[in-house]
Amino acid sequence: MAVFNPDDFKITSNFSIKEFPTELPVLLTDEEKEAKLEKVQTKLSELQDIMYAHNRYGVLICLQGMDTSGKDSLIREGFKEFNPRGVVVHSFKTPNSTELEHDYLWRHYLALPEKGKFAVFNRTHYENVLVTRVHPEYILFENLPGIEKTTDITPQFWENRFEQINNFEKHITQNGTIVLKFYFHLSKEEQRKRLLRRLEEEEHHWKFSPGDLKERERWDDYMAYYEEAINKTSKEYAPWYAIPADDKEMARYMVAKIILEEMQKRTDIKEPALDEKIKANFADYKKQLEP
Repeated sequence: MAVFNPDDFKITSNFSIKEFPTELPVLLTDEEKEAKLEKVQTKLSELQDIMYAHNRYGVLICLQGMDTSGKDSLIREGFKEFNPRGVVVHSFKTPNSTELEHDYLWRHYLALPEKGKFAVFNRTHYENVLVTRVHPEYILFENLPGIEKTTDITPQFWENRFEQINNFEKHITQNGTIVLKFYFHLSKEEQRKRLLRRLEEEEHHWKFSPGDLKERERWDDYMAYYEEAINKTSKEYAPWYAIPADDKEMARYMVAKIILEEMQKRTDIKEPALDEKIKANFADYKKQLEP
């Protein structure tokens, strides 16, 4: 697969996680993938500069996937050509005591990108309908009215959360934030290999957590909840893209290319025109700068 169409990976109809591939029949070598990624990175860097000058849009990139699916390396490799002042990465961990005193979307509002900048959410507000589905006891820490025990969490509770997330994303897109969401679809076998690598190679020991193995035991539950969340929240204003993640190099290229092509659709993003009065006086300004 030397060329791919980003629209083929955009979720616009019923998404079946079991039928979606975790790897593509790629005809590219690793060197060719890297070269293609570098070309896209250069174009994204140039577009970032224009977007900063235009100062009308912020871009929110949401990354979700199972442990070891390649989110961290995508951030490291995919955005390395960006001006560091133009991109901010947020890795959302377990909510702290201050965050728990607010609604679950509060901390995500605070991390939204400024106009002219990119923000990357490494794990996102979707943890609140994924991890909390697998571990509903976490909801109890939110001290919500009418929720005293896990049996109080009804199916309607989750339906409400999907609606709240859709409303959140619709609100921010209507106010100038471009939202692109990526699900890294990793096979269970590939995850096993990557976790084993963390145990076998000393330089990767720090990445390993026994908790990863406990979560792996709930693999089927996570797949079911990912499928439901993606199907209920992939909207034209905030689409999900499913990315085959067994091949890290290809996944990085795919994400970068999708971001670039989505940004290029915003034909109004242009460098602002210089004031004609200022332009007319260029000769005088140059004269003032002569030694």
